[in-house]
Amino acid sequence: MFGQGKSKELNILVLRDADVIAESVRSALAGAAPEERPGLERAVALIEQAAAASDADLRIRWVRERLAAAGHEGPADSVEAIKVLRGAVPGLSLLSAVRLAKEAAAHRP
Repeated sequence: MFGQGKSKELNILVLRDADVIAESVRSALAGAAPEERPGLERAVALIEQAAAASDADLRIRWVRERLAAAGHEGPADSVEAIKVLRGAVPGLSLLSAVRLAKEAAAHRP
């Protein structure tokens, strides 16, 4: 519309709390009984692996999860996929949906 300011672009913020979770599990591991240690050690390793994921990895996973939840099996950057993403997040702009879809399509699992 004429005279309106910036477009209403949805910004995507990646939140990470794996470090807090890892510290909690490490604390539990410090005081764990011998029979609990293997499971907690595995949990720490999995949390550290998750914490090492890049922001791009997290966005790609998010896109793939939304598409899978909607039953979409085609390319991540197809018109149908972009419609699915926009339907999953009201307010997601076409530009943001296209960028996310292209990023997901460029990185094969």
